[in-house]
Amino acid sequence: MVAQPQNRSQAPARGALFIYSAPTALIPHIEWAIGNVLGAPVSLEWSAQPISPGTLRAESPWHGAVGSASKIASAMRGWHYVRFEITEEATSTNDGARFQGTPSLGIHHSIMGVHGDIYVNEDRIRGSAKRALKNGTSLEEELEEVLGALWDEELEPFRYSGDQLSIRWLKTGSS
Repeated sequence: MVAQPQNRSQAPARGALFIYSAPTALIPHIEWAIGNVLGAPVSLEWSAQPISPGTLRAESPWHGAVGSASKIASAMRGWHYVRFEITEEATSTNDGARFQGTPSLGIHHSIMGVHGDIYVNEDRIRGSAKRALKNGTSLEEELEEVLGALWDEELEPFRYSGDQLSIRWLKTGSS
């Protein structure tokens, strides 16, 4: 599915969408929500998720307006049984982003640089140090939380269970 931004003045962004597991009944709702954000109907190529019987998985790069990853993550937040990850690449004027969602942990957001590195600002580092002192945990544990290690740990088996999938580009608007 390829489309262009509806409003040419919108800043272009791109990224990757990974839906690692979703119940079959939610597939049309997920596609509608993504299409609603990108401004064009979306039809993803779904395949069985071998490590979670009864669920499907899909992945696709996308093009859209800056902030689309956040909007897609917000749209998918309400579906408790969906595991997903969506990235938005950094541009010359905007930081990149990564959103990870799991049923047990909710959504995690990371700021990403142009090379895919996670950026942690000084306030979050200070907050981690304060929580470590207050809670009797290590700074390492608190920073792992900030970096999304728990989400990575839960999503890792789902990431590699569908390496055979092909990638198609999603863009906003009409051509």
